[in-house]
Amino acid sequence: MNYLIIEGYKSAAVNFAQEANMSPQVDLDSIQERVDIRHAIHHGDIQTAIERINELHPDLLETNLPLHFSLLRLQLIELIRNCTQSPDGDISEALAFATTHLAPRAPGNSKFLQDLERTMALLCFPMENLAPPLAELMDPALRRQVAAKVNEALLEVQGVSKEAKIRRLVRLRAWAEQRMKSERREMPNMDLGLDVASQTSDDAMGA
Repeated sequence: MNYLIIEGYKSAAVNFAQEANMSPQVDLDSIQERVDIRHAIHHGDIQTAIERINELHPDLLETNLPLHFSLLRLQLIELIRNCTQSPDGDISEALAFATTHLAPRAPGNSKFLQDLERTMALLCFPMENLAPPLAELMDPALRRQVAAKVNEALLEVQGVSKEAKIRRLVRLRAWAEQRMKSERREMPNMDLGLDVASQTSDDAMGA
């Protein structure tokens, strides 16, 4: 349940709660709200994502300045992406957005300033021949990174752990395996009852 809620699988969480006869940890409608915001970011509709965040938690972006700047910079990148799709693209909208929304925030923060300068450099080079540090900004992976940060921030506001407990268990298992290998010891066999094929075989034999 914890994993389904954090990762945004509302339908699966509802079904799981019904089948397990348990109460969800959070309002299930909040799952869909986070999913909608994440989808907007994944599709480059950053303005919609910002508006939805402000509707749900008006103080979140005001108090989390790095997250707000990341969203605004991503919105600038989307504007640059749109205006550079054709040789005659108008960059005035991107310049105006940077001047109004990002430039005032950058001088007091060295990282903000560095990120803004690197983003504005996209306007100076052809999109098909960008250096790796600039090409990273145009990669859809950046949308996913920002969406993940937004999801974590929303979960924190809702009082939910920003990472699924099962992920921590997987990391702990990997760490234990690595430790055992470094000590040249065999990992003990821990049967968690998750081997479906084995269970099916045992059931058949019992029948």
